[in-house]
Amino acid sequence: MSSPSRRSSSPESNTDGGGGYGADERKRKRMLSNRESARRSRARKQQRLEELVAEAARLQAENARVEAQIGAYARELGKVDGENAVLRARHGELAGRLQALGGVLEIFQVAGAPVDIPEIPDPLLRPWQPPFAAQPVAATATGAMADAFQF
Repeated sequence: MSSPSRRSSSPESNTDGGGGYGADERKRKRMLSNRESARRSRARKQQRLEELVAEAARLQAENARVEAQIGAYARELGKVDGENAVLRARHGELAGRLQALGGVLEIFQVAGAPVDIPEIPDPLLRPWQPPFAAQPVAATATGAMADAFQF
């Protein structure tokens, strides 16, 4: 029932005349090659997986560091906002007092009273100069201390 042109995988029916040895050898080499290729593919896949796991760990650590830094910045911002609110309130209070004093000064000027306002030095305008004159310190050796320095 089998026709002469039909090929079979049995060693007896090889058409190259080698007795079936060549086809089996090619099949065996192809299987070994496929196995080796699959092994290399699995190794590459495993290496890529390890790289991704390492990158994920690095990114999680960086994310935690950035979140901690954001938290520190948020705390600092809250502190600065609180200080700013205090300074704004103080500014409003001082502006009101200055306006009231300006009104009092205007009343004195309208009444004809002499107003002599001394110049108030502002240490913020000249930070390299002390706000008060340096006073010399006079030290004299008296009593037991004077005797301690005697030779």
